[in-house]
Amino acid sequence: MLKNIIFVLSLMLVVGSACAPETPKFKAPENAKNNLQGQFLHHVYFWMKDSGSKEDVAKLIEGLETLTKIESIRDYHIGLPAGTDREVVDNSYGVSWLLVFDDAISQDEYQTDSIHLAFVKNYSHLWEKVQVYDSKTAQ
Repeated sequence: MLKNIIFVLSLMLVVGSACAPETPKFKAPENAKNNLQGQFLHHVYFWMKDSGSKEDVAKLIEGLETLTKIESIRDYHIGLPAGTDREVVDNSYGVSWLLVFDDAISQDEYQTDSIHLAFVKNYSHLWEKVQVYDSKTAQ
């Protein structure tokens, strides 16, 4: 009798594991590294003149949205401080602007584009400090 119970339990275990859905796993595309080759990242942090003004933050974001029409931009992200509480995290900025370009030349084109120049002229009164971090893919 005990042998039959053990057999049935073993069979249930085998059948159950065969029918259980597979745990989803992340698998990066085989060419994932190649997708990043040559990319140029331009990350801009803005400190607002009036850090407590939600209206000024909204105006700056509105201005950043105008920049998205520049053709040399591959991708972008407009962000606000996440409020993470770790010693190495700086949450003192008001708005961040992350741009992805194909290469440094595309980023140079962005800098001199009339839309970008108009953005600086029309929205620079909102910030007191800008810090830029540019990076390229490590080869």
